[in-house]
Amino acid sequence: MDRFRVVPAAYVVLRRGDEVLLLLRANTGYMDGYWAVPAGHVEQGESVLEAALRETREEVGVEIDPADLVPLTAMHRTGGNGDPIDERVDFFFTASRWTGEPTLLEPTKAAGLDWFSLDKLPDPVVPHEARVLAGVRDGSIPAVIAQGF
Repeated sequence: MDRFRVVPAAYVVLRRGDEVLLLLRANTGYMDGYWAVPAGHVEQGESVLEAALRETREEVGVEIDPADLVPLTAMHRTGGNGDPIDERVDFFFTASRWTGEPTLLEPTKAAGLDWFSLDKLPDPVVPHEARVLAGVRDGSIPAVIAQGF
């Protein structure tokens, strides 16, 4: 019998005071038209920390010192359909310090990039990310979240 598998991903909530940086997804086939934080799959041979730093660099062009990458929460989620691609474990980090000015570097995957107040997020935000951002806003984010079970 095959072991159960999950797809790991890294998310980085870049914060500037009470604002967060969001990308408007486009042409990806997943949640296009929704706002999202910089994120992506962990690649083979890469740690989730390395993935978080790489995705932020690739998507918005900022360099984060690993010491400034702060764990926020882990989310184990399922699409509930048995499809392996919908079995996920997401690691959310936050950073308030980085080098470089956030810039939209992947215009084929995102149609916009902007800062939003945690109290006035755009609509729509990718639902599982919206749940995390609400916890950041309220200061009530648990260490581990299970969603879809």
